[in-house]
Amino acid sequence: MMVPRRVFFTGGVGVHKDRLASFEAALRSAGIEMFNIVNVSSIFPPNCIEISREEGLSMLKPGEIVYTVMARNDTNEPNRLMSAAIGLAVPEEKNHYGYLSEHHSYGETQLQAGEYAEDLAATMLATTLGIEFDPDTAWQEREQIYKASGKIIKTSHICTSEKGDPDGRWTTVLAAAVFVM
Repeated sequence: MMVPRRVFFTGGVGVHKDRLASFEAALRSAGIEMFNIVNVSSIFPPNCIEISREEGLSMLKPGEIVYTVMARNDTNEPNRLMSAAIGLAVPEEKNHYGYLSEHHSYGETQLQAGEYAEDLAATMLATTLGIEFDPDTAWQEREQIYKASGKIIKTSHICTSEKGDPDGRWTTVLAAAVFVM
């Protein structure tokens, strides 16, 4: 059974005249360009431990198949604001799974996109834990309800935001949760 034991979060920005090369530059900026990346859905494994990017990278080898939850966005429109964010929600119960979420947006600030991704992850987890809430209330209010329930111990996010290159070169942003087996 392949269940990740550790995860680290990273983000990056790349700029290049070619779209693919811009993505490669963003992977380099994030420190994960040397891996064979497989995108997976958004379940945060039970008992998974968050580690630093540096520690996680030291545990991986170039060419290794690495599972990630990745948010990615790109543009060649000058000065267009874009973001890529990953949200995390971890339950109090250690043997229960949590959630990761991906959010890609244009026109949102880093904080707006990051909080949206965090809200998505927390809402998905809350629905599986039976926490009652009004989905139309603001994130800050729901966050307090989720944490007051005692069933969600942690929510967080990572977000990369950037404006498109002023000369119209491709600009890519990414955020990733990288699993270590």
